[in-house]
Amino acid sequence: MFTFLGRATTRRRWAVLAGALILVLVGIVWGTGVFGSLSGEAGFDDPDSESVRARTTIEGAVGRTAVDVLALYRSDDAKVDDPAYKSAVTTVADNLAASGAVTAVRSYYSTGSPAFVSADRAATYVAIQLKGGDAATRADSYDEVSGLLEARGLDVELGGPVPMGQEINGQIKGDIARAELLAMPILLLLMVIIFRSAVAALLPLAVGALCIMGSFVALRLVTMITDVSVFSINLVTMLGLGLAIDYALFIVSRFREELPTSATPTEAVIRTMRTAGRTVAFSGLTLAVSLLSLLFFPQIFLRSMGIGGVATVLFALLGALVVLPALLVVIGHRIDSWRLPSPRKAAAADGERWYRIAHAVMRRRGVVTIGVVGVLLALGLPFLRVDWGTADARVLPEGTEARVVAEALGKDFPTDPSAAITVAVTLADPVESQAGKAALGEFSDALAAVPGVDGVDPVGAGGDTAALSIRYAAEPQSGEGMELLTALRALPPPAGGEALFTGGPAALTDLLDSVGARLPWMGLFVGLVSIVLLFLAFGSLVLPIKSIVMNLLSLSAAFGAIVLIFQDGHLSGPLGFTPTGLVDATMPVLMIAIAFGLAMDYEVFLVSRIREQWDRTGDHVESIATGVQKTAKIITAAALLLVVVVGAFATSGVTFIKMVGVGLVVAIVVDATIVRALLVPATMRILGPRCWWAPAPMRRWWDRHGFREDEPAEAAPDAAPRPAEVVTGTT
Repeated sequence: MFTFLGRATTRRRWAVLAGALILVLVGIVWGTGVFGSLSGEAGFDDPDSESVRARTTIEGAVGRTAVDVLALYRSDDAKVDDPAYKSAVTTVADNLAASGAVTAVRSYYSTGSPAFVSADRAATYVAIQLKGGDAATRADSYDEVSGLLEARGLDVELGGPVPMGQEINGQIKGDIARAELLAMPILLLLMVIIFRSAVAALLPLAVGALCIMGSFVALRLVTMITDVSVFSINLVTMLGLGLAIDYALFIVSRFREELPTSATPTEAVIRTMRTAGRTVAFSGLTLAVSLLSLLFFPQIFLRSMGIGGVATVLFALLGALVVLPALLVVIGHRIDSWRLPSPRKAAAADGERWYRIAHAVMRRRGVVTIGVVGVLLALGLPFLRVDWGTADARVLPEGTEARVVAEALGKDFPTDPSAAITVAVTLADPVESQAGKAALGEFSDALAAVPGVDGVDPVGAGGDTAALSIRYAAEPQSGEGMELLTALRALPPPAGGEALFTGGPAALTDLLDSVGARLPWMGLFVGLVSIVLLFLAFGSLVLPIKSIVMNLLSLSAAFGAIVLIFQDGHLSGPLGFTPTGLVDATMPVLMIAIAFGLAMDYEVFLVSRIREQWDRTGDHVESIATGVQKTAKIITAAALLLVVVVGAFATSGVTFIKMVGVGLVVAIVVDATIVRALLVPATMRILGPRCWWAPAPMRRWWDRHGFREDEPAEAAPDAAPRPAEVVTGTT
């Protein structure tokens, strides 16, 4: 299969390169328009959750009650009761109401509610509901009225969901530009050092450009069908550049290894595809499966990451397995042009050093295994005390307008309108009937009597449904807030009716329930498909299970670091974020999908080379040592380059993007160093030839149909036969 692919791409190399160039141009001209097509809303809600059903019920009976924009007005020398202050704000409200882009405007002067006035009476806010049935339409409405929000003599700052979404969108665009500006020069320098050739160093960047532009095209096509979160663009750019470099590094390194012993560059490419190409294909498919598991979750955020991630992996594979071979044939021996002096003795000594380390680890396999597993488990212990939360305005950098408004509402005002718990009450009788009024009054009294509730206010009513707003003093995402919600939901609804709760604590509770219910299915899917793919690659049932366990150990260390850094606040100064004492509940799910797949990348790279040596020699110990010797440098280089890419994106001003970046850096470093260099050789030596065990029927099937690194005809003529019990799967 991979031999055929190598021959096909080299034979039609010019057509392949022309197609790649067209794809890049389409990506630049049309695909980059995806930024304007993405949803600015975070999309963390489960559409089937109680909190979403409550909002839907209220909107159906009462209409939209959500506030889209909060315009915060403040004066240094006037109070809200001053006539000039009142005139300035009411003029703004009147202009908004007459604009046609606003469906509701509420202020202190229209409601008389003290909730709209700060403690020092120097600030007030106007709550604005925009016209539009979806996020994109409301964003257009906001653009239409944003020029009407200035008030004479007053300072104004804008917050709420729509301005916050636009600030996040702008922040992400800036983050991507900054990350690429930081990463590109470092990547180019490192690749020149690694390859010792400027021409070879440019090839991974060319594949990266193809991957990113192709992913932009795919993502924009998806936005024409369904909503896609704006945050997916970070993943596409980060993974696209990182994977393209990883896969291209592996292909180019193997091509340069095969070139001196091949008659032509075409032959070298075909031999590279049969070995390294096969490895890259299985690595990419395993990562794609891991990211595909995000589609188990109904949240737009996670589904968008899954769609964008899978598209990125597929384009990375397209670039590495189709476009790059065509480029290599065209370049041929010129791949070493503009070559730096190569310290051959140092390179040989480096390989010999890894060979000796592998043997030393295998001699002390028990001590190494226990020690490494103990260290990884210890690093993961902080995760046992994780406190979950959801994203709020604090994900933005300090001083950004939407965050300033959110912090002021929480600190200076009696209640934060974005934190209220709202209940949709459906009655057995119309709300305006005598029976309906009595039932609603009784239920309101019961809500007000729950400890922690400061008051219950009517929001609106229609037919047999009423909406009530519950005021409380607890932090929405605190334990007290969650306990309050539990107590509220435990109340019996009105006879023959229903009560559905939404708001801050409800959204978090429902998110945790949704993620918790689907996480086992995600794990089962990823585990089973990974076992199948790795069996096809290696013909073993033992190695896939071992790989999964090791990946989980790497993840535990990353999760422990996330708690120490982002929950406890260690390194918050150098990393530039505000710790909230919480970890966003969706981030570990995303990290599992990405980090698990990336760890499998390095596992496949290493074990493929070990399997190749095992097929040639039948010597288990030498196969492990030689496999480590031949791949350690390239895995270390790939990990270093990926850390540069991911680390650049860890500078994001959006906290949970930073969280993913930092967590992935920890996972990559742990996996590429102590796991691959120490734990893999030690455990494979402990298992011995049983590493390659599979039940006899599976073994026979793989012997006939499995994907091997080398064709049997190319085995060394002096290769020792493999032990019969390992080949046949019998004893």
